[in-house]
Amino acid sequence: MSIPARIKDDLPFLTSLRRDLHAHPELGFEEERTAGIVARLLEEAGITVHRGLGGTGVVGTLQLGNGTRRIGLRADMDALAMPEMAERPYKSTAPGKMHACGHDGHTAMLLGAARHLAATQDFSGTVHFIFQPAEEGRGGARRMVEEGLFKLFPCDAVYGLHNMPGLAVDEIGVVEGPQLASSDSWRMTFRGTGTHGAKPHLGRDPITAAGTFLSSLQTIVGRVVDPLQPAVVSACFLQAGDSKALNVIPDIVEIGGTARAYSPDVRDQLETEIGRLAHGTATMYGIAVDYAFERRIPPVINDADATARALTAAGSVFGGKVQTSFPPSTAGDDFAFFAQNAPGCYVWLGNGPAVDGALHHNTAYDFNDEALGYGAAYWVALVERELKV
Repeated sequence: MSIPARIKDDLPFLTSLRRDLHAHPELGFEEERTAGIVARLLEEAGITVHRGLGGTGVVGTLQLGNGTRRIGLRADMDALAMPEMAERPYKSTAPGKMHACGHDGHTAMLLGAARHLAATQDFSGTVHFIFQPAEEGRGGARRMVEEGLFKLFPCDAVYGLHNMPGLAVDEIGVVEGPQLASSDSWRMTFRGTGTHGAKPHLGRDPITAAGTFLSSLQTIVGRVVDPLQPAVVSACFLQAGDSKALNVIPDIVEIGGTARAYSPDVRDQLETEIGRLAHGTATMYGIAVDYAFERRIPPVINDADATARALTAAGSVFGGKVQTSFPPSTAGDDFAFFAQNAPGCYVWLGNGPAVDGALHHNTAYDFNDEALGYGAAYWVALVERELKV
């Protein structure tokens, strides 16, 4: 494996930094402390800093030589609204908040790469270090784009990285094509006519309608979507009636859930078919329905050329431990909005085995500090090969 000596020397600092960020988690659009640390370290390295995109976003720009190619490297900074249960010296000091997805590690690795590149200056061109707020479902990438990220900092390619428990720390997954699914939300309200539970014929029962709808929901993936096209439709919220009024059929039932797909066509199909079932069920039972489908995050699809470049860089660091057939995830990442504005590649960095089931978004999760050097080295290799002197 090839980790530059300067990065190896920087690992004690990066580990301390990562653990400090872990102990002080901040939710999306609240990353004031984290953004302040990022901006200070970039400025100390001699990198031009722009603050405020997406509220708490930070972009550092390093331009060297006469190269005209411009690339963006993205790290997310936010934590999750969940408690940290595992005991460790750097456990979260913020009740109900924790870095349960490794964004503390992502931030530290990109800072490590930025410090190395600013010191060695072994490239010619422009690199934008994009520290994004609010990846965890709050729309940070979209907001940065809407506020002019790619107008202020044009990129010929943009790259993302995420840690992956289950891959060894000296492994990386680099795969062309779909990597993460679209992440959309849907909700509906069945509106019937409430009545006494003993006299259902005097009302219009939305609970029975909801049961029919829910039992039919999985026919979308099983019988409508092409079986060669991955898709997920899940109902995750159901609310109706009152547990203290078990003889009352309520007026309304509320249902909500998520829909995931890897292609725009299937994404459209899911929106249409969930609505078709909702309206058809309402008609069947003689009730009304309100249906809404919220498009939140597009799928992350790795561009062929950007992936080839990432693969070359990964090979120089990880040697024969580059996985090129790593399966995509049905999770979502709003890096997709960046990749809609420039050719993109999103890779999976090994985080080692999941200890006691501590996968992403688990109260026992922790980023593996042994991955810091590999991640920073990958970023450096990518810049030095993309922007050759």
